[in-house]
Amino acid sequence: MSLFLLSFFLVYGSMHTYALLKARSALAFGPGTTLALLLLLGVLLCAPIVTHHLSRHGYEDAARIVARVGYLWMGFLFFFTCLNLSADLLRLPLWAMGRGGIAANAAGGLAGRPAFLCIAGLAVALSAYAIVEASRIEVVRVRIVTDRLPASVPSLRIAQITDLHLGLIHRNEKAREVAAIVAREHPDIFVSTGDLVDGQLDGVAELAEILRGIPAPRGKFAALGNHEYYAGIDRAIAFTRKAGFTLLRDESVTIDDAMRIAGVDDPAGAQFGRTGGTEEAALLGNRPDGRFTVLLKHRPQLDPATGGKFDLQLSGHTHDGQIFPFRLLTRLVFPLLAGDHPVPGGGILHVSRGTGTWGPPMRFLAPPEVTIVEIERSIPVGS
Repeated sequence: MSLFLLSFFLVYGSMHTYALLKARSALAFGPGTTLALLLLLGVLLCAPIVTHHLSRHGYEDAARIVARVGYLWMGFLFFFTCLNLSADLLRLPLWAMGRGGIAANAAGGLAGRPAFLCIAGLAVALSAYAIVEASRIEVVRVRIVTDRLPASVPSLRIAQITDLHLGLIHRNEKAREVAAIVAREHPDIFVSTGDLVDGQLDGVAELAEILRGIPAPRGKFAALGNHEYYAGIDRAIAFTRKAGFTLLRDESVTIDDAMRIAGVDDPAGAQFGRTGGTEEAALLGNRPDGRFTVLLKHRPQLDPATGGKFDLQLSGHTHDGQIFPFRLLTRLVFPLLAGDHPVPGGGILHVSRGTGTWGPPMRFLAPPEVTIVEIERSIPVGS
């Protein structure tokens, strides 16, 4: 068993065990009901694994049903666990205040049937809201004024998507929605910064055609994320190119002698045998005069050796935690979690919250985004 699966069953299984113990304590049901719930929770626990095997063996419709049920349950269970843990933490100081009196009664009330039903109802409500939030893509605008565009190109507009995770959950409807939003913004350049796809890539040709139809007169460019490797790198690359993107794998291109766009592969490639990629600093070299340099990099990590070598880094990967309070854990790994961050040596890092979802089709206090970057040439003083 891989370390990932071991960790998954340990953490996710613990959440199921905790939920069962809470329910049994509050509702006082007997051994028959306990056994039935244990079997049901076991099925839900294994739903992501079942989804994976169904999709690998071509049972796409069944995999989609199991995925949707299993991931909706996962989102609900996350809310339910967080709310119950918060209630348990609140009980500790109440118990510490004494075994009798109002504090003890309040502590006991937090463990009773009414409290359990209230928490379960609140978890359902939060789950419903999170589904709605995940469906409402925001347009986030970033404006950059620079002296690094030539007079012949006074402005450029870039549309960025990232972490769309097209696959079993996100299909034609999501692709069409994203395409409509991007097309309305009339970008000069359209970029994807990784995790365009997710899981098995069966029956996704129409999705590629939808993205291919988005107009971007100065080009479409993409960098790979970790999920392209998980989905199968060769098929992911074929899909990305069919969607109209020029894939930048540790390479760069120059557009109209005004902008240089560089893209780097995700480090996940090393786990799948990819070696020999160009070092990021060597790829960027010295920042050329009169050309605005954009770096497409899936993970929002800054290489100290590249300071001053680019003007804008576009990243994603974090989903801004996707479902609060998971953001608090994500921030421990990726401190530059979302939004705009200054880069030592000059430049800006923009970290998108992501356009789709991974796992549960939910977002809570982390709405999805399409990023529109407006780059404008500054007017020299006295001109």
